[in-house]
Amino acid sequence: MDFAGLSATGPVRTENQDAILVPETTLPGTPHFLAALADGMGGYAWGDVASKLAISVFQQTLIDLRGETLEKSMRRAIELANLQVLKTGRELEVGRMGTTLTCACIAGDQLYIAHLGDSRAYLFHQDRLQCLTNDHTLVGDMLRARVIGPDKVRTHEQRSILTKAVGLEIFVNADISRHKLAAGDRLILCSDGLWSVIEDHEIAQLASAGQSTQALAQDLLDLSLSRASDDNCSVVVADIRMVRSNPASTQQTTRRGWLGFFER
Repeated sequence: MDFAGLSATGPVRTENQDAILVPETTLPGTPHFLAALADGMGGYAWGDVASKLAISVFQQTLIDLRGETLEKSMRRAIELANLQVLKTGRELEVGRMGTTLTCACIAGDQLYIAHLGDSRAYLFHQDRLQCLTNDHTLVGDMLRARVIGPDKVRTHEQRSILTKAVGLEIFVNADISRHKLAAGDRLILCSDGLWSVIEDHEIAQLASAGQSTQALAQDLLDLSLSRASDDNCSVVVADIRMVRSNPASTQQTTRRGWLGFFER
């Protein structure tokens, strides 16, 4: 596999509250690759702290946990990330902290996605682009209820109002999904500051051009900035060069109670 990631403050915001994880190798002690993207909520305090913390806790939890399927480990990792963001906000006395969190774990020929918020994961497979995530927003709910059409999502005035995110509530119900990978696939994680100004067919067109992961990430970032995105813009790109059968999707150490983690 080949990975690349870029993040920019953008022309409107004064600070970058996005965070990305671009793997250089597999998770320590596992055969898995983990990539992640988090977009700190601008309407809340310390969004940059929340996004970095969520990714850090998620990554460490996948390293530490054993004896579960990968799906269960990822769900637990999001729960622990959520509780740590809540706890940190309380300790800093800054009120609520929040962030989106979209994580992709690649294990053999399987792609696992854990997702909360309105960052997105796309898979470009056999010249077709598929969005693997649902937007956890009021507008996303309206789209799924067929109150509005897909053409209204990017321009709707309530596009950024989240219904699910890390750090908003004690209990979270993340979306966990699994997808089959093939050689030649491209995975793209991006924040809403990027996808809100670039249509899906444009992402597909750029992904089909055959450039390197770094070049594709740069092209997507440059295009979003040229269109004066009003938010931070971040993207992670992964190219699947070769696949092998899926290894056992278990993690390593003893399970830890998430309520005990919160109390600590």
